[in-house]
Amino acid sequence: MIFETHAHYDDESFNDDREALIRSLPEKGIGRIINVGASIETTKTTLELAAKYDYIYAAVGVHPSDISGLNEETFAWLKEQASLSKTVAIGEIGLDYYWDKEPEVQNAQRYWFRRQLELARETNLPVIIHSRDAAADTMEVMKAVHAEEIPGVIHCYSYSREMAQEFIKMGYYIGVGGVVTFKNAKKLKETVEAIPLERILLETDCPYMAPEPHRGTRNDSSNIPFVIAKIAELKGITEEEVERVTEENAVRLFTKVS
Repeated sequence: MIFETHAHYDDESFNDDREALIRSLPEKGIGRIINVGASIETTKTTLELAAKYDYIYAAVGVHPSDISGLNEETFAWLKEQASLSKTVAIGEIGLDYYWDKEPEVQNAQRYWFRRQLELARETNLPVIIHSRDAAADTMEVMKAVHAEEIPGVIHCYSYSREMAQEFIKMGYYIGVGGVVTFKNAKKLKETVEAIPLERILLETDCPYMAPEPHRGTRNDSSNIPFVIAKIAELKGITEEEVERVTEENAVRLFTKVS
């Protein structure tokens, strides 16, 4: 069964058909799903989904673009949620300089990235890291807190294959989704070809990043076979092997998933 490691089914784009869609996924080969918090509010809705569906698990955390919602009180609340049985990761956390160019905002992002990495260490949970236009600073923060001691995945990977190898040396997995099917995704395809299959996780980031041939539409986990097919093509192996090994990888990283 496919292990979907990064979804946002609490997004408003699923409001009209959320329950029917989620209930249809097991029959489409989707065995387990991690729904990922991106703010305090979406962490709450993520936890609600995990409580409702046996095969959905929660990642609790605050995306760098939503750190305005973080303070000592909300951070303490996050820590409490980390102890719940269906909470399997801290995420998504990290740095995003694509929208936020102001030095003071970037400083705040780095501060809360460090704090959430330390929370993961304290709670013995892996991390789901979002990094966009911030490769050097992401690595710098991770090294400063000895993130090689904190297991995790670099979600929606967008940097070079050389940088991917550096993350892998630290013990990290590389999250691969629909972008790998895009014609202009040269860097990601080179990365997938170069790194071991044992370091790749499957994800959608749905409702975003739908793969070809559905690019530009609302994404969901049933599109992962298109990602599997592209990875299999790039690595010259069978789709069955991609599905099997990536599922094993996800179970190895997210140890609280049953």
